[in-house]
Amino acid sequence: MPAYLVADITVTDPETYREYTRQVGATVEQYGGRYIVAGATSQPEAIEGNWKPTRITILEFPTMEQLKTWYDSPEYAAIRGIRQGASDSHLILVQGA
Repeated sequence: MPAYLVADITVTDPETYREYTRQVGATVEQYGGRYIVAGATSQPEAIEGNWKPTRITILEFPTMEQLKTWYDSPEYAAIRGIRQGASDSHLILVQGA
């Protein structure tokens, strides 16, 4: 069953964040993931509630186990701090149907 990482990211240091985006795709692919939405910067449209996302990314992995294995992998751990230092990030994991 597929699993998804949904991220709402506000970039605070664009130059540093570009370094993260240059490296992250290879780690996602290495662990069987793919981008469904890749950093959509057009204004997302909230139709209910007061959520005001700024940059949405959605990753899909074949299973929740693979998603968590990627997130905890040494390859991603080596660059995760770049994202965390260059943005305000909100991430959730969700199991697909």
